[in-house]
Amino acid sequence: MVEEIIRIETADEQGKLPEEEGIEIPLDRINPDTLRNMLAEFVTRGWADEECTLESRIEQVLRQLRERKAKVMYDFRTETWNVVECR
Repeated sequence: MVEEIIRIETADEQGKLPEEEGIEIPLDRINPDTLRNMLAEFVTRGWADEECTLESRIEQVLRQLRERKAKVMYDFRTETWNVVECR
């Protein structure tokens, strides 16, 4: 009898993004100046709307964070942070 090996596809192979292995960073635990710098870096990663100023982009994301429509996550695997949509 021959054993059949069952292979399970990884998230990448299934066309899904890999799960982040991390934690949410509460806004009240981030120094306001640090948060502003983080958001400045975040909104310049690939924001396509050139008509918005940097400050207005930061304020848009900050508003979403305060309204709990988004959150700051730290990924232990990649040792990076990101702003993600709340579900």
